[in-house]
Amino acid sequence: MSDSTNRNSPLSPEQILELVRKIKHWASELGFQQTGITDTDLSAAAPRLLSWLDKNYHAEMAWMNNQADMRIHPQKLVEGTRRIISVRMDYLPSSHQSSEEVLNNPSLGYISRYALGRDYHKLMRRRLQKLADLIKDEVGAFGYRAFVDSAPVQEKALAEKAGLGWAGKHSNIINQNAGSWFFLGELFTDLPLPVDPPAQNHCGNCRTCIDICPTQAIVEPYVVDARLCISYLTIEHPGSIPVELRPMLGNRIYGCDDCQLCCPWNRFAVTTREADYFPRHKLDAEKLSELFLWDEQTFLKNTEGSAIRRIGHERWQRNIAVALGNAPAENNLINLLKNNSSHSERVQEHISWAIRQQTEKLADTP
Repeated sequence: MSDSTNRNSPLSPEQILELVRKIKHWASELGFQQTGITDTDLSAAAPRLLSWLDKNYHAEMAWMNNQADMRIHPQKLVEGTRRIISVRMDYLPSSHQSSEEVLNNPSLGYISRYALGRDYHKLMRRRLQKLADLIKDEVGAFGYRAFVDSAPVQEKALAEKAGLGWAGKHSNIINQNAGSWFFLGELFTDLPLPVDPPAQNHCGNCRTCIDICPTQAIVEPYVVDARLCISYLTIEHPGSIPVELRPMLGNRIYGCDDCQLCCPWNRFAVTTREADYFPRHKLDAEKLSELFLWDEQTFLKNTEGSAIRRIGHERWQRNIAVALGNAPAENNLINLLKNNSSHSERVQEHISWAIRQQTEKLADTP
């Protein structure tokens, strides 16, 4: 842990309750919309995780399987952990182009709304560090470690136990008053804090997210097969996108939000106040043809400080090539694809596929 515990005397029950009140107040002032506290017992979530791994639904994300034991037992990840402070932060920008408008315009590239602005990992981790500093000022040195979508942490299971929301049938956490457009973060601590009650599931008989998934990746309620998931295919998957799935990607070039866009609970979604999450470089509604022209230097410059940069220029070009193949027939697009020759063999294969798609559609045009 980041600090060794050297409190001179244990906190009284009254002091602990006051500390919890202050922690949640400080977290709110730091920009977190909700804070909950839970223990380290994830035994109830373990069977679902192990079954998911056993069915190879984690695709090529080998680290999910290699680190499964620590995901199930948080105290093995950070020795001495007694409680986990779970936080959420809204990210949906009010200034973004309507998601539906972009998805319905195949000349534009759709980017998952969480990635339109700056990378949330560093921003949230800094805020969690500030929260830890405030706790330290209050009680003295204590053991802690902050995580934001990093290390083998079952953040969704922890958030559910901490009362931040329930895992929807699409596997994202849904909050009854705020929908699902938010990030999660955790502060592992050795503090003996009282835990919050877990959230109750309110999906009922709704299966809209299951039915609307473009690739039918939600193979059963609460279970997503990453091998079919557009978010996995466009972000995590390093190789060639399966040919049979390419038409289903449409114009989605980084991630997919369809299961959130259709969720009835997102009528309660709250837009973010964080300027860092506002769209940059017109990424909320930029033309595919413009994005495809980015060379590697331009890509690195325009994605500096963005979560998009982690996929690299090759996957970026691969994804856009597929989207161009899915776009309506246009001679200009074929010329654009043919004139772009400074690519890897993998990107070239996707460009060739896109040219064939465009050529076939043009041939069928009256």
